Amino acid sequence: MDASATPALRGEPSASVERHLAALEAILGKILKLGGFELAFSFRRSPEPTGNPSVDGPEVVVEFTGPDTDLLLASGGSLLNALEYLVLRAVRLEENLFGRMAFDCEDFRRLRAEELRMMAEVAAKRVAETREPFAFNPMPPRERRIIHLALKESTGVRTASDGVGHERRVVIHPVPSPRSDRGGPPRR
Repeated sequence: MDASATPALRGEPSASVERHLAALEAILGKILKLGGFELAFSFRRSPEPTGNPSVDGPEVVVEFTGPDTDLLLASGGSLLNALEYLVLRAVRLEENLFGRMAFDCEDFRRLRAEELRMMAEVAAKRVAETREPFAFNPMPPRERRIIHLALKESTGVRTASDGVGHERRVVIHPVPSPRSDRGGPPRR
């Protein structure tokens, strides 16, 4: 697997991400071989950033193919997420750069993002109607960000992250209406 042989789409990854690709390739290759996984991987560079954080994705995506892809995607992609975290830590990628690299398999990330956006919309409607907060199950930072961005323009609700570490979750809260702020009906 030669990372330099992978064609760039439009933009090149930043130097801070680029300098980690060779180490990532070596470590990931060893993990897959020693783990007995029948998986291959390649690097895909994302198009140039648009400057819009709600649209921009990672600069480099590590795409997996092979007979064992179902193992990566089982249990909501938990092995894919764990492998991504482990390898990015092993190559000593700074945590603030984690969002610039992503591991994907069979378009899992895009499909999961769509699912999270739909879940966020349904939960936001429920919170707006019931006026009761709704807490999602704990999820990785990238998934929490998708929910926050999906609801940032919503009126009647706001989002917040709650919890620590792997127990961190998104909570959707109702936004107090002007009437309830005053403690009663408006005066006439």
